[in-house]
Amino acid sequence: MSVVIAAILPGCSPLYVLRAAYEEGKILWRREPITDFVDKADVQADAQEKLKLVLAVRKYARDVLKFNVGGSYSSYSRVDRPDLTYIVMAAPKTELKPYTWWFLIIGNVPYKGFFSRPEAEAEIARLKSEGYDTTLRTSAAFSTLGWFDDPLLSHLLRYDKTILTEIVFHELFHNTLYVKGAGAFNESSANFVGHRAAIDFFRTRFGTESPQYARAVQIWNDERDFGHFIDEVAHTLRDLYSRKIPLEAKIRLREQVFARSKEEWQRRIADRPNHSFRGFGQRPLNNAVLMHYMVYLKDLDLFESLYDACGQDLGRTIETLRKAVDKGGEPFEAVRTWLDKNRQQTAAIGD
Repeated sequence: MSVVIAAILPGCSPLYVLRAAYEEGKILWRREPITDFVDKADVQADAQEKLKLVLAVRKYARDVLKFNVGGSYSSYSRVDRPDLTYIVMAAPKTELKPYTWWFLIIGNVPYKGFFSRPEAEAEIARLKSEGYDTTLRTSAAFSTLGWFDDPLLSHLLRYDKTILTEIVFHELFHNTLYVKGAGAFNESSANFVGHRAAIDFFRTRFGTESPQYARAVQIWNDERDFGHFIDEVAHTLRDLYSRKIPLEAKIRLREQVFARSKEEWQRRIADRPNHSFRGFGQRPLNNAVLMHYMVYLKDLDLFESLYDACGQDLGRTIETLRKAVDKGGEPFEAVRTWLDKNRQQTAAIGD
């Protein structure tokens, strides 16, 4: 999963900003044009293919989908460690509500990125001491929202071509549409666009019989499938957390919900060993972990409904999405309002 990197923006301690500026500076200093790097003698054939693919994805995003591409993903930058950023998320123990951090320009976000694991773990310790559930993960990529020309980071070449393509579309979409303070909308809409764009790109480039297209479709179906399941778990927990019972009872009962949920998910995918979220049943679960999924998978079917209403034309869908949220208000609700009006207009024409 990617993240909008708030580390480059003020609104935090001076040491945090200085560390982030130093790490971002290293990334930018090491940039070199992909067109120059790709033909070097020591670049392996598989890496060459992926680098050329990134340039094709970038061109498709700019020319077909009309993304605000700028100079992003036209360059390559070496990363000297396997994990670039460490992402902290938190939530109250008896609420499905993300803890948020505030940053100038981008507003409140439901995560905070660190370039140092010890610094991320220190933030985790602080949050735990205040009674929050927490989770720590690494991030595959990040966006500076067009403030800098983000390069392709070297460690992204370890992903297969389908996932790499989705990541690039996802990050470029952050440059194109970002609603201040609406973390879940920004990530889930970029998730939708990244997957849908990858599907369209591979269909155009290789055809519907290609393995790349089939894998892109499967990954998107897995995302929506798991998103539905997380919604079910969240509904059960909200019912529990709203009950007027002692805190200790809620904590005990939620652990039962977590255990049953993991068992149920393993049962559902027992005959699908290649499901993208097959590891869910093996990891510890708390509200912060659930919030991570809920941020990136929130209302994916809402975006699919918009896509269908726009004739399954992704470029038109993105433009409609932009116009809907430009009017202000809660962005998910703005999309629902547009869909309701569209259904009414369609019904009136049918009558």
